[in-house]
Amino acid sequence: MKCMRVCPTQAIRIRNGKATILEEKCIDCGECITICPNEAIVALTDPLGERSKFKYTVAIPSPALYAQFGRSILPDKILTGLKKIGFDDAHDLAITCGDTSLAIEHFLDEYNGPKPLISNCCPSVVNLIQVRYPQLVDHIIPIKLPKRLAAKEIKEKKSKELGLKLDEIGTFYITPCPVKMIAIKQPSSEECYIDGVISIADIYAPLLSVLECEDEDDYRKSLESVCILGIGWAVAGGMHRTQKLKNILDVSGITEIIKTFDDIERGKLQNIDLVVAYTCPQGCVGGSLTVENRYISYNKIIQLLETLEEENIEACRDKREIRERYHQKYFHLQQKYEPRPIRALDEDLGKAIEKRNKKEKIYDSLPKIDCGICGAPTCLTFAEDVVRGDTRLSDCIFNVPSRFKELTGELSKLMDTFDSMRKDEGRKPGRERRRENL
Repeated sequence: MKCMRVCPTQAIRIRNGKATILEEKCIDCGECITICPNEAIVALTDPLGERSKFKYTVAIPSPALYAQFGRSILPDKILTGLKKIGFDDAHDLAITCGDTSLAIEHFLDEYNGPKPLISNCCPSVVNLIQVRYPQLVDHIIPIKLPKRLAAKEIKEKKSKELGLKLDEIGTFYITPCPVKMIAIKQPSSEECYIDGVISIADIYAPLLSVLECEDEDDYRKSLESVCILGIGWAVAGGMHRTQKLKNILDVSGITEIIKTFDDIERGKLQNIDLVVAYTCPQGCVGGSLTVENRYISYNKIIQLLETLEEENIEACRDKREIRERYHQKYFHLQQKYEPRPIRALDEDLGKAIEKRNKKEKIYDSLPKIDCGICGAPTCLTFAEDVVRGDTRLSDCIFNVPSRFKELTGELSKLMDTFDSMRKDEGRKPGRERRRENL
C-alpha cells in the first residue's frame, strides 16, 4: 500500500493483494521502487552481456556515475576503468551536457514566450507534465537531450573512423534511474542511437575493482579535463551554478515539483526564466539505481565544482562552434511535446457525461478520508474505478448499506448450504453416522 500512496499520478491500484500499475498514468518516476519494502517492483535494464551483439561498443555514463566513488577518482579515471571492463571506448557525457547548457543559454536569450520555461533534463518531469499538467507542455524547453546527441555523434564518428555500419557500433548509456532507461526504450518521433541501458548499480562492482587512486600530479592533470558546464547536471542546482543565467529556479523531489507546477498553473513564477526540476532528491545522484548515499554524492559534485571554479578550469568545447551548431538547429527537437492521452470514461460523449455524474454521486456518498483500504489511493479515484467497472462499490468498508446488502447475501448462501448439509446428514442411517463420529 505504500507504493499506492506515494505515486504522484495515482497510477497504482491494489487488486487481490497485489499492486497493479495503470500504464497510461505512470510517469516512471521510480518512487514506488524506492519505497516498496518487499522489492516487488523492480527496474529492468540491459545486462553487460548485451555488448557481445556489437563489433564495437562505447559507454556513455551519466555524470552521476562520477559521484559514486572517492573524491580522488576523477572522471577520466572512471572512463578509463570502463574500457578496462570491456568497452572499446567511453564518452564523457559531461562534455555534451556542457554543449547543451550553452544551447539552452542561446534559446533563453531569443525566447519571448510565456514563462517560466521548464527543463526537459529529467524525463519523469516531462511525463508528469504530459499526464498531470497538460496545459504546461508548451513550457518545456524544446532542446535535445545530451545522451541522444552524444550517441548519434559517436556512431557517426566511429563509423567513419572504423569503416563499420551504424548498427555494428553499440552505444550503452549508464543510468542512475529507471525513467531514463524507459525514455530510451519507448517509441519516439526522435530517432534514438542508444542501443542499451545499464544501471549504475550493475556496473559499480566490476568498475570499482579496476579503479586506482591518483597521485597529486595525475589528479591535477585529470582535473583539467573536467567540463564544469556539464558535470553540474548530476545534481540539483548544478546547472544553475555553472551557467551565466541567474534567473533559474532549481527544484528536486516529486512533492516540491508538484507544488511548483501548481504555482505555475496559477500564473505565479512568471519572473523566473527557467525551472530545472529533478524528481529524484538531490538530482540524478539520488536515483534509485545508484549505489552511493545521495548526500555524499551531492557533496562530492559540489566540491568538484568549487575546485574547478577556484582553478578557473572549464575544459569545454569551443563556444563559437556551439553557437554555430545552435543556429543550424542541431540542438532543436523536431517536434514539440504533446499531452499524453488519458483513457476517457466512455468513447460515447453522452455516456461519458452520465458516468461523470454517477462518479460525482458515488463520491458524495463516500467518507472522503482516503484510507486506501479499497485498493485505490483516494475516494475520488475509487469512485472513478467503480464507474469504469474496475471495482465494486461494496469494496469500500464504510459504504454500509451496499456492504451490508452484499454480506447479507453471502450469509444467506452460507445458511442455505449449511441447511442442505444438515438435511443430507439426516438421511444417513444412525449406525453409519455414529461410526463416522468415531
